[in-house]
Amino acid sequence: MKPQEFADSEPRLVIEDYFAGRSRAWGLFEDRFGDLRRQFVVDIEGRWDGRELVLYEQFTYADGERARRVWRIVKKDEHTYEGRADDVVGTAAGVAYGNALNWRYNLDLKVGDKTWRVHFDDWMFLQPDGVLINRARVSKFGVEIGEVTLVFRKVVDADDIAAAAEPSMLAYGSVTSLRASGK
Repeated sequence: MKPQEFADSEPRLVIEDYFAGRSRAWGLFEDRFGDLRRQFVVDIEGRWDGRELVLYEQFTYADGERARRVWRIVKKDEHTYEGRADDVVGTAAGVAYGNALNWRYNLDLKVGDKTWRVHFDDWMFLQPDGVLINRARVSKFGVEIGEVTLVFRKVVDADDIAAAAEPSMLAYGSVTSLRASGK
């Protein structure tokens, strides 16, 4: 796929608008065999200053692990973005058209006691009612090792804010983690 194929698709995804303020995502990681390895929730606070979008992400995994990531995303022109984060190797390249955004980047991923350098081919698609679906294929040395799926929504009112802060929403049951499995 190419992002340009979605130029006429609605609703239009403008990430600096979508991610300004608070949002929440629910995600999972499946290995290359389709086995579910991790489930998680991400609470996001986004700040757009007219040039740079800063995303403060707080991950809470079903096994209780927590992690943080801070993205710094610069809009280069109408369709292109560059992003950086501490675990991203170099610069993430983003291209947006219509309702779609494609990110490509390398990431240092903790797997047990090791760190793997993996590649993400990350696609986001804005749907009606403000639902953003994110699908990322993850590969190492050109071989697909898994897929990440996320569903985002904006936190828009006091009830959403209270729910976003509620850790009990993470009751997923027992999940084998990517870190523990070493896959």
